[in-house]
Amino acid sequence: MEDTTWEQRLQALTHILTSPTITPPLHSQFFISNLIPCYLNWDYPPILCKKFNSTFPSLHLSWGFSLFLKRVSRFGRPETSWRSKCPFQQPPPLILAKGVEEAQWGEEQRREYVRKRLSRKRLGSDVHPLIPILIPNLLLFSLLLWDPFPDRDS
Repeated sequence: MEDTTWEQRLQALTHILTSPTITPPLHSQFFISNLIPCYLNWDYPPILCKKFNSTFPSLHLSWGFSLFLKRVSRFGRPETSWRSKCPFQQPPPLILAKGVEEAQWGEEQRREYVRKRLSRKRLGSDVHPLIPILIPNLLLFSLLLWDPFPDRDS
């Protein structure tokens, strides 16, 4: 990306922000790959890459393999983000996250949504409050009973 000009970067960023999608159409892929040719972490293929790499694996093979690994790691589910978890976002997200219902805009539905959100459990784990205190104290107490450096003469 260092070999592109600021104008190309601005055009690419404007294009991505004005047409957000998980599956970009072919003309969009060609446009972005022409502006930012060798960026392997995107869904856009490096078709017009000016840096030809003749070593194995080739640029296209490594891009295809990284894309495959990204999709396999999600187990085939669509990619969601924090925006997908907010049903009241305007405009609504393209794909809602799993477990999120579509937004209902009636007065009673919004009240019910707020009540449900407020009645949820607090974020965090169910760890007994004494465990974070006892574990470090027991480790320090074990150092009193067991000398980790017995060879040192004092």
